[in-house]
Amino acid sequence: MAVGGPNERNDYHVNETEEWFYQYKGGMLLKVVDGETFKDIRIEEGEMFLLPANTPHNPVRFVDTIGIFVEATRPPTSNDSLQWYCREPVHTMPTIIHKENFHVTDLGTQLKPVIQRWKDSEELRTCKECGKVAPPR
Repeated sequence: MAVGGPNERNDYHVNETEEWFYQYKGGMLLKVVDGETFKDIRIEEGEMFLLPANTPHNPVRFVDTIGIFVEATRPPTSNDSLQWYCREPVHTMPTIIHKENFHVTDLGTQLKPVIQRWKDSEELRTCKECGKVAPPR
C-alpha cells in the first residue's frame, strides 16, 4: 500500500507477521517498542526496513512524503492489535493504557473505528497505574 504524509496517530500497531517499509519520497520515522524501550527508527528516501513480527510500531509520516508498506495476508487465526501507552515520566518502562485485538481483513477500514473509540472515551485513555488521561491524538 502506498501512503503519504502527514499523519497524526498515537497508537502502536502490532501484527503477527513481518511488515516491509520502503520510503519512496522523503523520510519517515518508525516509532517502535523494543522490549522495555521506546525507540525511533529513521527510514530515509530510498531506504527499506523489515519490521519483525509482533513489534509494536507507529509510523510517522511527514508532509510531502510517500512510502510503501507491505503486510502479509493474515492467517485466519491471527489477531492484530492497536495499543496505546502512557507517556508520563512516572513509568520506568512502556506501560499499556489500552489494547484492542481484532482479526484484519481490511486494515484501511478496520483501524478507523478502533481509533475513534479511543478518541471518544476518556475511560479508555486513563492510565490504570498513574491515573493520567492520555490525549486523544
